[in-house]
Amino acid sequence: MSDPQQFTNHTDPRFTSWMKSPESGGNEGCLYVSTASDGSGDVALADSKAGPDAPIQVFNRTEWVAFLGGAKSGAFDHI
Repeated sequence: MSDPQQFTNHTDPRFTSWMKSPESGGNEGCLYVSTASDGSGDVALADSKAGPDAPIQVFNRTEWVAFLGGAKSGAFDHI
């Protein structure tokens, strides 16, 4: 689900198409994700409750795949 919100306080212009989960609804404090436009597979995360000037976190493809695998397997369910 695309969202027009941009996160501006970062130095990596590859991240321009931010999306949030439909599970977020219209609530404040949503987590947004963007893939790099250069085909590198890098993924960025941003927290909307921190505002459009908040820093983003960038993960390479290996890190992102490992995180998703852990989440899908229940590795973080205790958190």
